[in-house]
Amino acid sequence: MMRDSLPLLLRAARGESVDRPPVWMMRQAGRYMKVYRDLRDRHPSFRERSENPDLSYEISMQPFEAFQPDGVILFSDILTPLPGMGIDFDIVESKGPVIQDPIRQQSQVKALKALEPKESMHFVGEVLGRLRQSVGNRAAVLGFVGAPWTLAAYVVEGKSSKNYAVIKAMAFQEPELLHSLLNHFAESIAAYLRYQIDSGAQVVQMFDSWAGQLSPIDFDIFAAPYQKKVVDLVKSTHPDTPMILYISGSAGVLERMGQTGVDIVSLDWTVDMSDGCSRLPNHVGVQGNVDPGLLFGTPEAIRNRIVDTVIKAKGRRHILNLGHGILPGTPEENARVFFEAGKDVQNLINAAT
Repeated sequence: MMRDSLPLLLRAARGESVDRPPVWMMRQAGRYMKVYRDLRDRHPSFRERSENPDLSYEISMQPFEAFQPDGVILFSDILTPLPGMGIDFDIVESKGPVIQDPIRQQSQVKALKALEPKESMHFVGEVLGRLRQSVGNRAAVLGFVGAPWTLAAYVVEGKSSKNYAVIKAMAFQEPELLHSLLNHFAESIAAYLRYQIDSGAQVVQMFDSWAGQLSPIDFDIFAAPYQKKVVDLVKSTHPDTPMILYISGSAGVLERMGQTGVDIVSLDWTVDMSDGCSRLPNHVGVQGNVDPGLLFGTPEAIRNRIVDTVIKAKGRRHILNLGHGILPGTPEENARVFFEAGKDVQNLINAAT
């Protein structure tokens, strides 16, 4: 295959010269779209929507059919691999994930199964293969996982948390127990990412959503080593697949994110793009970082912010994205403005200068 025929997002993520930054959105398939809400009404179980390959494929394609972003991401959840390790969960609408039997004992960690993604998550492989076939080179197919610390936060707390008191108590009272759980997750997540890539994912993103809740010293102990282990394991077998790392509230640990071996650091909107670029090594790309709240604003405000973001990232490997997932209730037409402005950004920059 000729290099120019590869999807724009893949070429940009690999650091090749491109005419404009590719654009996609975190959570681009989901609640802000009426077509998704209608499907959800017919299929109210989140796990059914994400684990039935026909539904997951349909939902993954909804934003591509509506807006033609440069990336199509698998509709799934970071907790999807848990049952394959012996941890059951449910996702309750408006409440989030619930783990029925939180992990608090070493015996529970020892009882965990090594993840065999092809056996426990064949539906993921099927969806990724179908997405590649459907979008061809018009968009890159993205896979994703949760990082070990964030998965551990869910399974130890048993649900979403505001202060992470239970897992932090474990970290500071029984660190060996937590490390054994984190190590199990690192090995399992690496196996899952390899499976996603083998099934069709061309770029993969690791979400360590809750690592921003750690102090930098604790990030170095409980998050970074396991992020790096996942990256090292995946890169040992799939060195050419670009890897992105996203952490919510990451301003205090940006430099540390750039040392994990990932190709691209995804910035949230609390960091100015130019500051973020200056704090990361030149060989590390950046993704982001428009405030998702801006998509409740005027089209002009959205276009102006995209221009500002792209100008500040100039000279860097850059993927245009939001600084977090698109928010429920965002007007669909404003999502369209975001994508169209991203694709037309060079003309917008020329008009502004």
